[in-house]
Amino acid sequence: MKNFKITGDLTGGLLGAVIALPQALAFGVAIGVGAASGLWGAVILCFIVGVFGCNQPLLSGPTGPAAIVTASALATLSGKPEALFAVIFLSGIFQIIISRTKLTDIVKYIPYPVISGFMNAVGTILIILQISPFLGNKSMATPLLALKNLSISLFCINEDALVIGLLTLAIIFWTPKKITNIIPSQILALVVSTIAAILFNMDLPTVQGVSAHLPQIVWADFSNLKTLIIPALIIAIVCSSESLLTNLVVDTLTKTSCNTNRMILSQGIGNLVCSLFGSIPGSGATMRSAAAIKAGGTTRLCAIVCATILLLIILFASDFANKIPLSALAAVLFKVGFDIVDTKLLKIVKYAPKQDLFVMITVFLLTIFYDIIIAVSTGIVLSALIFAKQLADKTNVKFKDINDKHIIELEKKLQDETGYKIRVVHILGELFFGSATQIISHFEEILGTKYLIICYESENTFDISAIFALEDIITRLKSQNIIPHLVIKNEQIFEQLEKLNIAEQIGKENIFYKEEDAIEHAKNLLKIKVIKKRK
Repeated sequence: MKNFKITGDLTGGLLGAVIALPQALAFGVAIGVGAASGLWGAVILCFIVGVFGCNQPLLSGPTGPAAIVTASALATLSGKPEALFAVIFLSGIFQIIISRTKLTDIVKYIPYPVISGFMNAVGTILIILQISPFLGNKSMATPLLALKNLSISLFCINEDALVIGLLTLAIIFWTPKKITNIIPSQILALVVSTIAAILFNMDLPTVQGVSAHLPQIVWADFSNLKTLIIPALIIAIVCSSESLLTNLVVDTLTKTSCNTNRMILSQGIGNLVCSLFGSIPGSGATMRSAAAIKAGGTTRLCAIVCATILLLIILFASDFANKIPLSALAAVLFKVGFDIVDTKLLKIVKYAPKQDLFVMITVFLLTIFYDIIIAVSTGIVLSALIFAKQLADKTNVKFKDINDKHIIELEKKLQDETGYKIRVVHILGELFFGSATQIISHFEEILGTKYLIICYESENTFDISAIFALEDIITRLKSQNIIPHLVIKNEQIFEQLEKLNIAEQIGKENIFYKEEDAIEHAKNLLKIKVIKKRK
């Protein structure tokens, strides 16, 4: 079993490195500090989090949101790298401070529309910023600047760069799955595009500055400390939030639980060390971590292997890296931006409550055209106000007879008769963005249970966070071979579940309006199962 785990960590680390390589190169170039800075950021952060973080296959390094806020910080600092590295150093300090507080729990209370609006904006910004280098022109620092200069970029196209960019996109999107199972399409695209540019002696901008040497210590500029605090705080918050979200994904996939304070502490130390060696900051990377876990990664060794492989690439393949066309990296980031966009929400957008869409669009527009922290803060405040109004509108006093004693006796008798093979749980109050994470945690593992009856006591329909929370609960129960039954209060809730395809996931035959009916149905299923086993 131990050998299997080590093999899985080696495979997962290798796949993580393959995915991280083109993205780290691209993010370093996109920010404006060079490809080498991106690569070393991936090596240093992934290794330190692997050593000092939780014993999980959580891969870290430069990511889309981290790159966007870092590029924004560099723009506010008049493009001075020494000042940027001072900001990154301070952001690491802030993360270490955050790790010693209860603030690591705050991500549980960020509403889904806020996260969705932010992620959609980050994906859009990445795509906008890559238009100019994709056409063979100079990169722009901000999305507004990129849009203002779009007409100039379109009239000054480097044809060689455009051909290579289109070739890269074609390989990324249309490579058969049989091939991508062996080598990720992004790596294949970079290799083929670079070789094509070399063979045809194309005149186009390429990556520069990657050398087969260890990085040297960079002296950061702290002379104007007041201007560094706010950008540093923004980077710390964004990187910590993304790391916590990645941690939630890793916890779910591995069915483990990480100490979030320790994880953020390791991220802070990692970003602090990155600044000392002139590297860009990063966070937990969801896509890389998920891919590594699916490849067999189970422990911290996976992250250490990923960092080691990237280090070997720098030391022994730097000449090739310097010949990679910038338009090819822009194409890679087009794909990264597309993947960041929250397509899960877009699929059900016509059924989503209008107030959730309003919050998402507000956060989306503010993130692109104004400021990330203002955008997220505004989204949280709007969500809280909308939710408070909903509760106030629906709160009233009703007097009615409820046979609580009968239900209590019925459930107690049921558990005694079935030996807890059938259990009943009641979700009291509202299942909404503030309670979704806590409720999900109660369904981690229910030993011995074959049928779980979930009684949703509220008469209100679900918000988006609750819908996805319910989907997560169903998935977890089914992964443990537990058949869920759902008891709801009215047809309006059932219609919502039916529209969103959740009723089909549960099974329409397993949805009831009365707890007694659900109990009877589960008991009949259990009897049939017992009879079949006896035969």
